[in-house]
Amino acid sequence: QVQLVESGGGLVQPGGSLSLSCVASGIRFSIYTMGWYRQASGKQRELVAVIPSGGSTNYGDFVKGRFTISRDNAKNTVVLQMNSLKPEDTAVYYCYARYGRQYWGQGTQVAGSS
Repeated sequence: QVQLVESGGGLVQPGGSLSLSCVASGIRFSIYTMGWYRQASGKQRELVAVIPSGGSTNYGDFVKGRFTISRDNAKNTVVLQMNSLKPEDTAVYYCYARYGRQYWGQGTQVAGSS
């Protein structure tokens, strides 16, 4: 059974930082493309960051150098470090894994505070 378990969401002030983690089980992690999407209320899900098995990363245009995705194949973990957070970064963030089939985590909420 495949499981992707996210953690690290929460409330953050503008300009603050958060680190999201996703631990995968039930897959051969090292060959999977891993990534993060997000979905804000009333909006479509959009790509945040992706890191293939080869390690070449890609980011959504809105990231603009603020976020960094990394993976640790030994720990079956992908991490999204988010800095300089803005109110518009408020969304549910979803971890995904893709190798042919695609799997999703349950999501973790990131909310900006004033």
